[in-house]
Amino acid sequence: MRSAASPVKLLAERHGIDVFQPATLRAPEALDRLRTHSADALVVAAYGLILPPAVLEVARFGAINIHASLLPRWRGAAPIQRALLAGDSQTGVSIMRMDAGLDTGPVFVQRPITIAADDDGGTLHDKLADLGADTLVEVLAAIEQGRTHAVPQAEGAATYARKVEKPDTVLRWDRAAVELERLVRAFRPAPGALTHLGGESIKVWRGRVAPGSGDPGRVLSQRDALQVACGTDSLIIEELQPAGGRRMSSAEFLRGRRLPEGVRFE
Repeated sequence: MRSAASPVKLLAERHGIDVFQPATLRAPEALDRLRTHSADALVVAAYGLILPPAVLEVARFGAINIHASLLPRWRGAAPIQRALLAGDSQTGVSIMRMDAGLDTGPVFVQRPITIAADDDGGTLHDKLADLGADTLVEVLAAIEQGRTHAVPQAEGAATYARKVEKPDTVLRWDRAAVELERLVRAFRPAPGALTHLGGESIKVWRGRVAPGSGDPGRVLSQRDALQVACGTDSLIIEELQPAGGRRMSSAEFLRGRRLPEGVRFE
């Protein structure tokens, strides 16, 4: 419960680089501070607010943003999670010039990557972070040398990646098992996919699709792992975490308790 400096701040301090952390960029003193640097460009990454117009214009080449999708697909706060939930086969990074809209600015460069079958929110984030950093360095050099220009996005193809809310993380067992498996991966390592059993909340961290049918949410088997019926097929829960407990395999969970026949996840 203590404040901790980000890796960016720690690195900057080790190299004697000034760190400025204004509570808001709308304050006149924040804008004045930015202007004193006469920056060629502002680099914006994972900043959760719309930048004021004056900030967008404070640098010669504007504000350059790294966005974790192939724009205009998945504009907004949670592009990685939404791509996984939708079952997209690929995603990527877009280096764009910011404007007054939400991820609506023109794009300099895009770099696609394939989404692997076992990718989750964490692994995909890390792949895109590395790709985005390398691509950004290339684009900044190209902008400075006048070798690139930004191309407007195709508005008709835009989709919106709204931020993740708690109801989004709930496993709804009447949906197809393939959708629930994607949901588990999308919200790993945080905040986790949520379900309930006998009034107890349980997070599901790993699962796989398997043949099987029954009333959605009903436990079909508890021999070696929990197999739960879905709207289509079934989900075998491989790793879970009871409320207040640690993460464990489904087999460990079942060794500690035997569930009544016909029990259902809510």
